[in-house]
Amino acid sequence: QVLLVESGGGLVQAGGSLRLSCTASGRSFSMYAMGWFRQAPGKEREFVAAINWSGGSTYYADSVKGRFTISREKVKNTVYMQMNSLKPEDTTVYYCAAGERVGYYMCRTSMYAYWGQGTQVAVST
Repeated sequence: QVLLVESGGGLVQAGGSLRLSCTASGRSFSMYAMGWFRQAPGKEREFVAAINWSGGSTYYADSVKGRFTISREKVKNTVYMQMNSLKPEDTTVYYCAAGERVGYYMCRTSMYAYWGQGTQVAVST
């Protein structure tokens, strides 16, 4: 059974930082692209950041570019997202995802076969 488990969410003041982690178990994800998405109540899930299988390429939504950094540690089957300069509008649930052969479509939710349960991030003013 494939399992993605996120951690690191929480409450932080505006301008603060959090680091989200996502650990995969059940199989090796070394050849998978990994992504972070977020979804507010009543809204569609939106792309935040992604990293390709090798870790050599990263992609970001314009809204987080320059503030968030995605990275992966293959030995630990873990992907991270360092979130700096957090804003109240970053408040929502964040989901980790894994997909094979994602290619250039890293921002599309349909390209990811595996999803975590989500972790809540709340940014206060």
